[in-house]
Amino acid sequence: MTTPRRDEHERSGIGWVIAGVLLLAVAIGVVIGIVAWQQRGDDGDGDLGATAAQLEVPAVSAAFTPAQLAQQPAGWWVTNGGSVWNQRYSPLAQIDTDNVSDLKGVWRTRLGSGMLPKHSGEAQPLYYDGTIYVVTGDDDVYALDVETGDLRWIYRAQLDPGITTVCCGWTSRGVGLGDGKIYVGLLDATVAALDQRTGEEVWRVKVGDWPSGETITSAPLYYDGMVITGMSGGEYGIRGRLTALDASTGEERWRFWTIPGPGEPNFGTWEGDSWRTGGAPVWQTPAVDPDLGLVYFSTGNTSPDFDGSQRGGDNLYTGSIVALDVESGEYRCHFQQVHHDIWDYDAPAPVVLFDLEIDGRMRKGMAEASKTGWVYVLDRTNCEPLIGIEERPVPQDARQKTSPTQPFPEGDPFVPQSITQEEADELSRGSEDPPFRYVNEGRIFTPFWGQRGVVARPSTLGGNNWPPSAYSPETGFLYVCAADSISLFTQSRAEYDPQAIRRGIDFLGSEFASPEGTIIRGTFTAMDMRTNTIAWQKEWDDACYSGSLATGGGLVFVGRNDGRFQAYDAEHGDERWSFQTGAGANAPATTFVHQGKQYIVLYAAGNSLIGSTHGDNVWLFGLDGELDEAGATGDEATTTGEDEGGGGDPNELTGDPDAGEGVFAANCASCHGNLGQGGHIGPNLQTSQAAENVGAVIGLVLAGSGQMPSFEGTLSSQEIADVAAYVQQRIATRGD
Repeated sequence: MTTPRRDEHERSGIGWVIAGVLLLAVAIGVVIGIVAWQQRGDDGDGDLGATAAQLEVPAVSAAFTPAQLAQQPAGWWVTNGGSVWNQRYSPLAQIDTDNVSDLKGVWRTRLGSGMLPKHSGEAQPLYYDGTIYVVTGDDDVYALDVETGDLRWIYRAQLDPGITTVCCGWTSRGVGLGDGKIYVGLLDATVAALDQRTGEEVWRVKVGDWPSGETITSAPLYYDGMVITGMSGGEYGIRGRLTALDASTGEERWRFWTIPGPGEPNFGTWEGDSWRTGGAPVWQTPAVDPDLGLVYFSTGNTSPDFDGSQRGGDNLYTGSIVALDVESGEYRCHFQQVHHDIWDYDAPAPVVLFDLEIDGRMRKGMAEASKTGWVYVLDRTNCEPLIGIEERPVPQDARQKTSPTQPFPEGDPFVPQSITQEEADELSRGSEDPPFRYVNEGRIFTPFWGQRGVVARPSTLGGNNWPPSAYSPETGFLYVCAADSISLFTQSRAEYDPQAIRRGIDFLGSEFASPEGTIIRGTFTAMDMRTNTIAWQKEWDDACYSGSLATGGGLVFVGRNDGRFQAYDAEHGDERWSFQTGAGANAPATTFVHQGKQYIVLYAAGNSLIGSTHGDNVWLFGLDGELDEAGATGDEATTTGEDEGGGGDPNELTGDPDAGEGVFAANCASCHGNLGQGGHIGPNLQTSQAAENVGAVIGLVLAGSGQMPSFEGTLSSQEIADVAAYVQQRIATRGD
């Protein structure tokens, strides 16, 4: 068995206690009692009472009831969002604004998985009864002892290394837990249930087809004997869906197609047969209101992303929040955030539920922070706006069959939605014939056509992308991570005959592109859900790309791309604490109680799409911790091994394009596309002049450029020579 790499001096605690074997009736009774305690929470004075780890019970979860899953996580953290309301809020207050400066590392475990440039560490850990569960970008699942960080078990997903149909790098955003099992959605479009005690596979079922572009990146949700999961892959011309499986057997309970077919509600919002490849992936874990019996989720982009010329209509349910009957999967209501999207302004972040007094009335609300830069605040009983959203006329292009109006929420956007004249002048500087058009000052919903295109803001990165927002019932604020950048929007004719779509090749109708010299900045914003206005905001020189955690101690925690993990005053936004983790802190954190003390756990492993430093760190933080922060990111960068090129200059080596194809797939495809056709932040290598010269490619790989990190020390000299040969001989020739 492979074990995580750990430094001896980083260990602390008393070691994990082997749970005794109890009679079945006693075990059930104790577990029910512990679950009841878990949901009661902190009384506000820091005395958290007895914890599960102090009692001799098997470390196996109960079949949690819907009511239990809806309670705020006051002891354990057993769903991706903390509860099925997806608030990522805990009432725990032992760590607060006064003492958070004393927070240090208790232990740090190095997992040894998911460290290639193609990987992203985006998983939110779960905690139950003395064990932390976390999944890497390779879909390997780890169970770690809370007291020492030592490995209890590991599940190796053993994915096909040839999987290339993942839109934005290899990643998993977490696991599910319930009924004695851990549930994980895999990039090969299967779902696996693991024995919670041993990590052994109980069942594994196929719910999609990865060669066709169907993958799973979200954390499954255990709810009422079901495992609910979404399907990713909107860039590959899939038909999205949400699927509920039986938690005991993996058998399908129900399936809801996010693109309606003939005879289904709103089928008429698609022109011709374009619904067959319409997209609308589900990127995240849904939320549930047990009292209303509804499950809520948001949907991704249309397919093709940038060409709307042959898919006339609003294109439901892309870019929407959708509510279903949770027991049957039947449609109940929806709200579409962007009609007939041609900008990739989709809704990949989780829906958050809350109860809040608005205009003197208690309301059942839900919210989702979108790539448009707005928060959409709705009534979760009927999907209607809770705070006004006005349909306004927008600029038109008949060739793109643009919608005459778009929804404009009242309140404040959390990122800019237009390009200033100064920015436009800077992008055009030195050119008598500016290469881009700036229409209507590059505002949101600016239409475009052809390869010349337009430049507009927000970019295809967002706004808010996948990072989940936290909500504090104490402040009424939603805490939103966002990127502030611009994109070059272009269009190229897409082939709409479903039979002509090449299996496993993306179906974009153009490419993801940014003007040369584009800088990605970020905002971390507290949005007041009573008014949908900014309560406070932090402006960063890099994207906010991690998600957040709010607590009853008056704190909100968030990670930074440079490896810092930070805490802010939840009400006022003052920074209270910062800790260097040693790798990009690009996953939301989790808090829980063990033996009467509050702890916070974070997976810091970097991110392929945002270009942050990779690693494999799981940190446990506590007021009783003694470990100081790691070196700055890059000091401990994880590499793929010794330099097999003998330390020589890759320019002096003969590159093998066949070998380079594998290097490209593992390290470059997540940003540049699986055929080099352009990705979310990587330019199109098929049309790049630099790609035609081996020396130029080697130079870029060694030095990095823009959002692209340097691969020196990560790839061997031979690997660099091989990938340069592949780019020059196989990719650059495709653009001829």
